Amino acid sequence: MYLVENCDRVVSKDELVEEIWQGRFVSDAAVSSVLRDLRRALGDDGRGQRFVRTMRGRGVRFVAALDPVVPDPAPNPDPNPAMDSASVRPRRAKPPDQSIRYCHSADGTRLAYGIAGSGPPLMKTSHWMTHLEYDWESPIWSHINTALAEICRLVRYDARGNGLSDWKVDDFSLERQIEDFEAVVDAAGLDRFPILGISQAAAFSVAYAAKHPERVTKLVFYGGYDRGWRRTGDPATLASREAMLSLIEHDWGNAMATPELLSAPYMPNAKPEYWRWFGDLQRKTSTGRNAAAMMDAYGDIDVSPLLKDVRAPAIVLHARGDRGVAFERGQSLAAGLPDARFVTLESENHFLLEDDPAWPRAMDAIRDFLSE
Repeated sequence: MYLVENCDRVVSKDELVEEIWQGRFVSDAAVSSVLRDLRRALGDDGRGQRFVRTMRGRGVRFVAALDPVVPDPAPNPDPNPAMDSASVRPRRAKPPDQSIRYCHSADGTRLAYGIAGSGPPLMKTSHWMTHLEYDWESPIWSHINTALAEICRLVRYDARGNGLSDWKVDDFSLERQIEDFEAVVDAAGLDRFPILGISQAAAFSVAYAAKHPERVTKLVFYGGYDRGWRRTGDPATLASREAMLSLIEHDWGNAMATPELLSAPYMPNAKPEYWRWFGDLQRKTSTGRNAAAMMDAYGDIDVSPLLKDVRAPAIVLHARGDRGVAFERGQSLAAGLPDARFVTLESENHFLLEDDPAWPRAMDAIRDFLSE
């Protein structure tokens, strides 16, 4: 749209960054990737350049002929167009009303939890990078929360060190995570309920289900594991995570680091505009210090001895090419549970985005399992 609106001149890459990305740092490779996607969408390529032409050393220009079209006036124009050009993503319907409340964990940590939707309850165990309010806006989590709130009364909470919960904490151990979960369940007045656990939250959910089997009816896991990255016995995983700890602590929310490094393990197939959202998510949900401390603590998790004590039926969904949590770790989680079915998703994304072809299959499987 910006190139078309300025088709009478050459637009520099600096101008594109300033106008489209609001001046955030975006690498030349990222801009080139967006232009390549644009040409592909128009049936063009770098050789033909029938629509978008690169002016070496100057920038790019939209060069195809344009025929102005004046649309017929609509009696009731749509106040919510399908696309939001500022965010380069579909504009969503208004999220469901959410009630946010607070409670305290056993060690006094203040926890924020939210309830949205209606129907039977679903308790979503919190994980890394959540924000009860911002998650409805961010395309990283909004589609998941919206879809779930349409079929159940969704209970979520921000884990300690995240979102609207207390950021001034030092203990992120498994024991504290279970105490937090217990506090929210009791504050929300839940009796018997299914649990959704994503990534490390799967391990927290297993620990709770083993401790309170009488309260858990079903378990839904995506991208989960039973043993943290230090417990996998994989030297490559150990080395990469140790290196990432320093990067997270010092470059958390830094757009210079986020696009190529921090987002790569979690959504390698995401479109470039998601990188900005990922950086915003980091800044809004936590601090670099907390994020590194959480990842460090998650590395020591091992709930594999507890799997046999879980009575509730489970469904374990895992992307075959997941680069954040290896496919084999999801298989190990499912194999250790007494009553679990395993669903393979054809994706490489640990964060399952809405435009990922695997997303509809994942949601259908979750919906069917919860309705049984």
